[in-house]
Amino acid sequence: MQVEEARRLLAHRLGGGPGPPSPETAREVIAHLARPGTLGPLVRRLSAGDLDLAECTRLSYRHVLGFDKLLLLPGAPWFMLRVHFWHGAAGAAPEDIHNHRCAIASAVVRGGVRMECYERAADGVPATAYRETIDGPGGAWRLRRVGAARLRLTATERYGPGRSYGLDARTLHRVVSEEPAVTLFLETVPQRAVTDVYVRDGAAGPRAVRGGGAGRAAPPPKTPLSTAVYRAELDALARSLGC
Repeated sequence: MQVEEARRLLAHRLGGGPGPPSPETAREVIAHLARPGTLGPLVRRLSAGDLDLAECTRLSYRHVLGFDKLLLLPGAPWFMLRVHFWHGAAGAAPEDIHNHRCAIASAVVRGGVRMECYERAADGVPATAYRETIDGPGGAWRLRRVGAARLRLTATERYGPGRSYGLDARTLHRVVSEEPAVTLFLETVPQRAVTDVYVRDGAAGPRAVRGGGAGRAAPPPKTPLSTAVYRAELDALARSLGC
């Protein structure tokens, strides 16, 4: 698939409708794009410079949750297509329980991840709730402490190569990567201005690691990837997909 074909598919399925796309629609799109015969040629074109490298590298960074987050195709506000390189046990601490501003979808390309879904419940494990905002695209995270909460695990499932999932914007979840993995990740049109983040009591939550004033927390800053690292990671992915 060429770059413009992918853009047209994303815009047609995700943009301009009477309402936000459903998680299932997002999952169908990401499952199609993640096929080796589709993703391989697309990544090869991108790694060769068939895109705006300045914009993509500006919005690509080493995430505090333990993966490199590379923007492939920008299409805000309707979509953002990214690839996540998970480092497994060598990465950062397991991610906090959270939801999103939009319906999202992800497909496993290499390795495997475990998805855990949660809900608030009186008999759940104790946690501290935060409300998260972002200072614009690529901007800093801002966390405001909300208070005590309890969460209950409702489902857990492992996803390997070729499997995909879609989640509603408000679904509380976390992804656990215990081995190196590559996932294709799709953000759809925003439905909310904030997200909810929960740090379980006794856990070293990677986002809320430094205290701030007035009930706020100061997460680590985002570290943008260099153009050389960005292209090297895409090149390695393309080779692993046979392109």
